[in-house]
Amino acid sequence: MENLAEIRKAKGWSQQELADKSGVSQTYISELEANKKQPTVPIAQKLALALGVSIGELLQPKS
Repeated sequence: MENLAEIRKAKGWSQQELADKSGVSQTYISELEANKKQPTVPIAQKLALALGVSIGELLQPKS
């Protein structure tokens, strides 16, 4: 999830704010941003919805 931190920071949100808005734990978000874990589809959906982006945008590799 290479774009997760970038999109989150563009909104001015902390990991905790994203956690509160998405229902995904801050610890899990941290692990996703560090590429230590890969999200399940339901988690990716929750994060995309909270951030107001498509799952494709969230999962798209950086160019």
